[in-house]
Amino acid sequence: MHLALTTVLLWAWGGLQAFEIVEKENIFQKTPCPAFLMFENAAYLADMSFELPCHCKPEEVPAVVWFYQKHLGSSHTKVLTDFDGRVLTEAAQVRVGSDMLARFSIRMFSLLVFRAQPEDSGLYFCGTRKGDYFYAYDVDIQNSEGMVATFQDEGQEPFADEYYGHLHVFTTFWEWTPCDRCGVRGEQWRIGLCYLQSPDLSPRYLKAVPDVVSCGSRAVPRKLQTKARDHTPELLVRSCIVPCEKTKTVREGVLAIVNYVSKVGSRPWVPQVPIQFHQQRLGHGLIISCPGARPEHAVAWDKDRQHLYRTQYLKGVNRSMRVFIDHGNQLHIRFTQLDDRGIYYCWRQGVRVAGFRLGVTSRGRYPASLSDPETRSAVELTLIGYLFITAVFVTIHLCRCCCYLFQCCPNFSP
Repeated sequence: MHLALTTVLLWAWGGLQAFEIVEKENIFQKTPCPAFLMFENAAYLADMSFELPCHCKPEEVPAVVWFYQKHLGSSHTKVLTDFDGRVLTEAAQVRVGSDMLARFSIRMFSLLVFRAQPEDSGLYFCGTRKGDYFYAYDVDIQNSEGMVATFQDEGQEPFADEYYGHLHVFTTFWEWTPCDRCGVRGEQWRIGLCYLQSPDLSPRYLKAVPDVVSCGSRAVPRKLQTKARDHTPELLVRSCIVPCEKTKTVREGVLAIVNYVSKVGSRPWVPQVPIQFHQQRLGHGLIISCPGARPEHAVAWDKDRQHLYRTQYLKGVNRSMRVFIDHGNQLHIRFTQLDDRGIYYCWRQGVRVAGFRLGVTSRGRYPASLSDPETRSAVELTLIGYLFITAVFVTIHLCRCCCYLFQCCPNFSP
């Protein structure tokens, strides 16, 4: 009797679970699309990657097509698909400055854009190859060049809100990142993007908060965008300290070899993270990236035993900095010197993940290439100098010709 009752209860419970799953699937498949196309506002920082899901589509549509327009109603529309929804791009293969058509991917009806740039701001439509739109986004990519860093440990405060009549311009901060180091004093930060509130916004754009959108949204009239143009993104930085998790950093086989060698002689040095060697020519620039890191990750850099904190090495803290960390978490070394030699360790999300042993040499030939930023800077300075000298030369001769024609120059001949 008990066995039969248990069997019936299990069958009923399984039937309820199956019914619940089927109902959820039906709800997802039958999500109604808006009768009037609206634009959902989304804001990101430059060099970030983002995903735009297609929240609704008819059941008979097997694949979606994504379209891009700079402005609503523009005659120039980019098609971001191969019309089969099979365009795939790996984030590791995307370089900064690549065209948007080489930096996107479509996966499960969602559009992924890698290392977005300010020129990628605009309207994104999810639809069919016939041009029927189901869902749309208003994407604002804010430039990180003018980003202002605020250090809480030094008593600094973020930007104050700005008011221009009914226009309210302010900064909306994201969540704090994890501590970028463990076991020692680290740092964590949060990114703040520019937003504004006004009753004069276009009603066709969806807003999470009434009358509030990002400063670069297409819902903002041009006269209001000019007032909010000076409100740049912010970076709020503070100190933190967290303990390290106990992890097994060295394999057992390596430990066995180390123990054997230590019995014979001195114990050898075993790196706890993978170390990559790089030889750099003296006086040339170098940029080091942390493997697998993105701009929104908590990334830190150390040189040997020296911690390179953002309070001292963040880009823009000092204009004469030769070694600095940019807002994309890359370490820059300009005009490499002999004392730059050492091991540079990279932390990602509070864990030390890689090291770069840098050697500096002053010998050997270094072929000049326009891909080298130092070579480009030298060529630009040389061309600017030639243009300036040419302009002065032409100006002097034009003045002499004018004086000769109008006989306004004094005659010093006896």
